[in-house]
Amino acid sequence: MKKLVLALLLVSAAVSAQDMEVKSGDFAFLKDQKEVNVVFDYSNFTMMKEKKSEAQYVQERKAELDQKAKGNGSIWEKKWIAAKEQIWTPKFLEIANIVLTKEHKDLSFQENLKTPYTLIVQTVWVYPGWDAGIMKQQAKVTTNLKFVDSADKSKVLLEITSEEAPGDQWGNNYSNESRIGEGFAKTAKSMSKLIAKKAYK
Repeated sequence: MKKLVLALLLVSAAVSAQDMEVKSGDFAFLKDQKEVNVVFDYSNFTMMKEKKSEAQYVQERKAELDQKAKGNGSIWEKKWIAAKEQIWTPKFLEIANIVLTKEHKDLSFQENLKTPYTLIVQTVWVYPGWDAGIMKQQAKVTTNLKFVDSADKSKVLLEITSEEAPGDQWGNNYSNESRIGEGFAKTAKSMSKLIAKKAYK
C-alpha cells in the first residue's frame, strides 16, 4: 500500500512539473531596476491537446454550454473574455511581486509604466483542466517571457520559456478561467524566484 501511495505521488509530481528555461540573455540588467513595465500578449495562443485556436475553443465551448442550458454559452463567453484582465493578468502581477518582496528584492512589475525595460508575457498554449468533484485535472499554461528595451522592443535582453505551468487550488475549483489563472500565478512565482536567484549575485 505504501509503495502504491509513493508511486501515485511520484506520478503526480511528474504530471505537475513545470519546465522553465533561459533561452537567451542574462539577468544582470535587472539588478539596479526598481520597476519593470509589463505587457501581456494573448493574441495568438493555442488550446487543448489538439492545439486549437482560441476562437475554435470558444465556439465549441459556447455550443456545449448552450446544449446544456440555452443562453449559457454567451454568458460564459463574456466571463472568458473578462478573465484575461480580471484574473490572469492580476494573478501574474500579484504573485510576481509577492515573491520578490518575500525574497527582499526591491523590484516590482506593473502595467503601463515608463521604464527602461519591458517584460512581454506572451501566452503560447493553454489547457484549462477540469474538476469533476472527486477527480480533477489541473490547468497548464505555456508562456514566453521576453525582457526587452522599452525604447526598441526588438532588443531582447532576456528570454525565458515556461512550459506547462500547473494551475490548481486546494479543494474544488469548477472555473476553467480561475484554474488557468493559477497557471499564470505559478509562472510568475517561478520567474520571480529565478530573478531573485540570478540577478542579485
